[in-house]
Amino acid sequence: MKFYAKIEKHPLYYTIINIKPYGEHVGIMQLNPIKKRILEELWEKGKPQKPLEIARQLGIKNQQAMMHLLNLKSMGYVSTPERNTYTITEQGKEALGMPKTTKNQAAQILNPVPHERAFHFYTRIGHFTGTSANSLQDFCDKIQKVSTQTIEFHMPRKDFENWLHNLGDDELAKKLATIREQNLSGEQLRQKIYETAKNRCEELKKLTTQ
Repeated sequence: MKFYAKIEKHPLYYTIINIKPYGEHVGIMQLNPIKKRILEELWEKGKPQKPLEIARQLGIKNQQAMMHLLNLKSMGYVSTPERNTYTITEQGKEALGMPKTTKNQAAQILNPVPHERAFHFYTRIGHFTGTSANSLQDFCDKIQKVSTQTIEFHMPRKDFENWLHNLGDDELAKKLATIREQNLSGEQLRQKIYETAKNRCEELKKLTTQ
């Protein structure tokens, strides 16, 4: 059986094609640092971004951001849902090491869970607020209503992340871990969690209709 390894070079990126039995052509894209940062920025935001917004966030020129975005689009790592806006694709997430979310997995994540598996909000150990969330959509709604004291209690304990892992949404759990590391507090923390969870919820709903 023949095996091969092939490298295709490009000034902005290069592709390594895995050593595979002849006839199996599987490509793994190795990204340069700027392209990787752009993908990470799109992944963290979870919603379409304009080139100028990305350029400002990364501290690069708008023309440079546009050039990289066009290349990422040609690789299939980003798409343009609206004119002059870019969002990361499932293939782009895989390039960052994220597991692919299938239609069935998206539906499962969105499904309500029994009360014993719901997220129960506390202000501190032993002090239940009386509020629970039994689905990701319900979590988005409730996170806007509970006190910031409640949110600040759960966030450093990784309670939100652990619950999301149990729902099967490792990607959103990872995003909340990123937020946790920013050491936000109060309404800023609430808004960041809400927007991230809401964007993910909308993304999963779209996946279920494909």
